[in-house]
Amino acid sequence: MNRNSRLMNSAKHLAEKNFTKLCNTTSKLVVNDSIPGPVIRVHKGDTVYVNVHNQGYYGVTIHWHGVKQPRNPWSDGPEYITQCPIEPGSNFTYEVIFSTEEGTLWWHAHSDWTRAYVYGAIVILPTIGTTYPFPKPDDEDIIILGSLYNGNLEAELDYDLLYGNELPHSIGYTINGEPGDFGPCSKETTYRRVVDHGKTYLLRLVNSVVAANMFFAIAEHNFTIVGMDASYIKPITTSYILISAGQTMDILLTANQTLGHYYIAARQFWSQEADLNNFDQFNVTAIIEYRGNYTIPLSPSFPSTLPSYKDITAAMKYSTLFRSLASKDHPVNVPLNITTRMYITVSMAKIECKNTTCMATGEEIIIATSVNNISWTNPVPIDILLAYYRNISGVYTTDFPDQPLYYYNFTSSELPDSLEIADLGTKVKVLNYNEAVEIVFQGTNILGAGYHPMHLHGHSFYVVGSGYGNYNNEADPKNFNLVDPVAVNTFGVPKNGWVAIRFVANNPGVWFWHCHVDRHMTWGMAAVFIVKNGGTTETSIRKPPPHLPPCNVPLKSRVQNNDGSDGKENQTIFI
Repeated sequence: MNRNSRLMNSAKHLAEKNFTKLCNTTSKLVVNDSIPGPVIRVHKGDTVYVNVHNQGYYGVTIHWHGVKQPRNPWSDGPEYITQCPIEPGSNFTYEVIFSTEEGTLWWHAHSDWTRAYVYGAIVILPTIGTTYPFPKPDDEDIIILGSLYNGNLEAELDYDLLYGNELPHSIGYTINGEPGDFGPCSKETTYRRVVDHGKTYLLRLVNSVVAANMFFAIAEHNFTIVGMDASYIKPITTSYILISAGQTMDILLTANQTLGHYYIAARQFWSQEADLNNFDQFNVTAIIEYRGNYTIPLSPSFPSTLPSYKDITAAMKYSTLFRSLASKDHPVNVPLNITTRMYITVSMAKIECKNTTCMATGEEIIIATSVNNISWTNPVPIDILLAYYRNISGVYTTDFPDQPLYYYNFTSSELPDSLEIADLGTKVKVLNYNEAVEIVFQGTNILGAGYHPMHLHGHSFYVVGSGYGNYNNEADPKNFNLVDPVAVNTFGVPKNGWVAIRFVANNPGVWFWHCHVDRHMTWGMAAVFIVKNGGTTETSIRKPPPHLPPCNVPLKSRVQNNDGSDGKENQTIFI
């Protein structure tokens, strides 16, 4: 912890509570009785201790999305990756260590789809004594996009996975927990924000939608994007945005229009098969109300600039738009001497039910997703981090491939059925400390192409290039942006395209990476990086906290990988 850090404590109580949305009353697992949950507000470099009390009916974990957690994977949160679930009736204290992040992030559950209603914003203010790299706004507000589902979501998800069915689809979206004026039984609870003419507001926008990338606009207002994933960017003035699942943005809005009421609106960007229409076409709204004396309109203005659901042209604009500030106070350090290169296909896929616990009928083939033909499966009942730290064998393998199993025309409209079958696996990629990594994520057209927001835990990464079609490893790197690429933790692989990222593996630990469309993650579009310790205590994984949620670990395997006084790994002791 640096000299300017502060320690803070917080508590979160997870429990079931009845909510009435879209005319239906259902019980939902939430934090502190609210949707969204409480805001965590800190300064850059702070450390927060959050005690999570699980009073629900099933195990839950919490992830601090975009918080790098230096040397501290124990509090990162993904279930069976860095911890086992916090069981009902128990609690666990997370140590959330903020370092270089500044802006807006968010927290959410990371066990099955519990994050549908277990989420909230994280506001990271500049270090005390410093300020924003743009004129200080007059006020700010948090706008969180969320999802609504019918009935018992966890029960439906479990059933669909067991029988190899299509996974649940949402029935609507929310802004700050409310569906808005166009949802039945919702008009009275629509979220409203009162503004003063001439003032500028910082909107902290979070896309916590479970399985959709979203278009977003404000009627008759332009706005300026100044931050993304808790990193400042060169300002972008626009009339709409595409925000990927899991992303956050900091947006400046100046209230400079005629006094009145204006809709904030969002809808899904549907990037899968163009001829399908059975997706959630709900239009979620909130309202900006100007303060003053005027005749209140019968209905607010709706944003004419909000793209339609399938507007691929509007979405494509956002693949190359963002640039880092690259200033003295906000420098860019893009790794240039790459030591590890990976080319990873992200695909829809199929797996054979006989290799899983599912009970599918018919052809015994179920839908899946894959990365380099591997469909991720969690190592229940133990997590990867514990197995790595204690040298427990048989939990995972270290042979995640750097290249696809097969090379073909990845974006062809006609691909042989044999390419659809993927292998289940718990395969990780081991990286040396300070390894300079370049990854090209290549989208494929197997079973239909889509837009995949890839999220990396424990690190930010630079987006140095993107394009459509198949990546060309000779021509495309010549156009890489190595001067001011955006630094993010989540970024979309374009439909039938590719994105190139670079980062330095300087955070020792076990770090999950996955598509943040939960449907794709659940089906297997995920894997793990293990970053090995460096040569000192300061570059090695910290020791585990004293009261981790318990895993079912055989006693004979309880061998601890102790860092030792010199920080070197693989010094084993029995515990």
